[in-house]
Amino acid sequence: MTLLYQEIAEHLDNAIAQGVYRPGERLPSVRQLGEQHRVSPATAVQALRLLEDSGRIAARPRSGYYVTLRRESVLPEPASSAPLLQPTPVSGQALVLQLAKAAAERRSVPLGAAVPAPSFLPTLKIERALAGCARRHRQRIAGYEFALGNPELRRQIARRMSEAGCTLSADDIVITNGCQEAIALALRAVTEPGDIVAIESPIFYGQLQVIESLGLKAIEIPTHPRDGLSLAALELACEQWPVKACLVVPNFSNPLGYLMSEAGKRELLALAKRHDFALIEDDVYGDLGFAASRPPVVKAWDEEGRVLHCSSFSKSLSPGLRIGWIAPGRYLQRIEYLKYVANLASPSLSQIATAEILADGGFERHLRQIRRRYAEAVKRMTDAVARHFPDGTKSTQPAGGFVLWLELPDGSDALALAQRALLEGISIAPGPIFSATGKYRNFIRLNCACDWDRNVERALEKLGRLAAG
Repeated sequence: MTLLYQEIAEHLDNAIAQGVYRPGERLPSVRQLGEQHRVSPATAVQALRLLEDSGRIAARPRSGYYVTLRRESVLPEPASSAPLLQPTPVSGQALVLQLAKAAAERRSVPLGAAVPAPSFLPTLKIERALAGCARRHRQRIAGYEFALGNPELRRQIARRMSEAGCTLSADDIVITNGCQEAIALALRAVTEPGDIVAIESPIFYGQLQVIESLGLKAIEIPTHPRDGLSLAALELACEQWPVKACLVVPNFSNPLGYLMSEAGKRELLALAKRHDFALIEDDVYGDLGFAASRPPVVKAWDEEGRVLHCSSFSKSLSPGLRIGWIAPGRYLQRIEYLKYVANLASPSLSQIATAEILADGGFERHLRQIRRRYAEAVKRMTDAVARHFPDGTKSTQPAGGFVLWLELPDGSDALALAQRALLEGISIAPGPIFSATGKYRNFIRLNCACDWDRNVERALEKLGRLAAG
C-alpha cells in the first residue's frame, strides 16, 4: 500500500518530469503542500525528503526546496535492438566463466561484473546481524530451514512486496539462493527441453546460461534502451511460434536500465493471457530506481497466478548472503518440490539475519541512500566515458540500477577489447555474451558501482584508448 507522503512525492516527481517545475525552480513550501494535499507539515516534509533522497530536488537553507540542475547525457543513446524473430539454441556461454576467472586471477579494476563495491552496502550491519543471530539461534542454524524458507523472512518480503503493488502472504513465497536460482526454478517449472522462451535482447548473460543449461531455445525480442521490450514484436513472435514462457526485467533491466510503463506492464500481462504463456518477472533491480517512488511490478495485476516473480537482495543488501525469492503463483507446489530436490533449503543463518535486518526499520533508509549513490555513480561513469572514449560512442541513460550499456563505433570488436583490457588489468563485459546469437559485437557493459578513485579514472582512460584502436 502506497503511503500518503509517497503519493505526494510521486505527484511532485511527475510534475517535475512534465516540466511544471523546471531545473532551478522553487517547489511549493511545506505549508503550501500541506494545504494543497490536506496533510500535516510532517507528512509534507516526508514527501520532500523522499524527493531529496532521490536527487530530484535539493534543500537550500532558509529558502526551501529546488529542482536540481540535472544535465542530460552528452552521449547519444543506442537505437532499439533488432534481432531476428527466430528461435535458436543458446550456446557459447562458457566464455562468461572464462572471463570471470581471468578477471579474478589478475585482480583487475572491476568494471565487468554487475556487483556493487562493499562501500555501497551496509556491511557493518550485516556483520552484526550474522554474529548476533549465530549466538542467539545456535539450535536453528544447526539444522535445515523448510524448503519454502524461513517464515519470518517470507513475512518481511511479503510486506515489502506490498510497496510494489502486490498483496501476498508468506505462504506465497519461496526463498532461493539468489535470483539466479529463482529464475532457474521458474524455467524448470514451466518448460521442458526444446521449448521456446521469449527474452529481451540484450539480456543478462546469467539468464542465458540458465536457458542453455536447461536445453531451451530462445527467441530474442527487440528491446529499446528507454521503452523496453517491444510488445508488438513479442505478439508477432507468439503468433509464429509456440512460446512457452517470457523472461522479462521490466524495472531497470540489466544491461539497458529501462523502466517499462505501467500501461506496458498491463499489456504484457494481457498478451501472456492471450497466448497462454508463463511470465517470469525478474525484479532484482526494482528497489533501485532513481525516481522518488518505487515502480509497481507486473505481478501486481496478476489475478491468475500466471506471473512467476523473482528477486533478491544481492544488489541492495549483499550478494554474499545469497538471499533471493520467488512468488510463483499457480506454480507454487511445483517450485517447492524443485527447490527441495535441488538443495533442500537455503542457508539458515543468512535467512534469519536478513529477516532481522528487514524488521529493524533501517533498510528503507539504506535504500534511499543507495539509490542516490547509484544515480551519482552512473552519472560519474557517463561523464568519464564522454571524456575518454572515441567519438561515436553511445550510452544508455538508465532509470535505475548501476550499469551502463555502451555502443562503440562501427567496426569495434568487444571480445577483442575485453581480452586486451584484461592484459591492462581492467575487466569489462563484452556485448556478445548478452545475446543468444552472439550479437552486439561492438557493445560493452560497464559496472558503475565501484569505488571511484584515480585507478578507476586511469582504467577508463586506458579503455578509451583501446576502444579507439
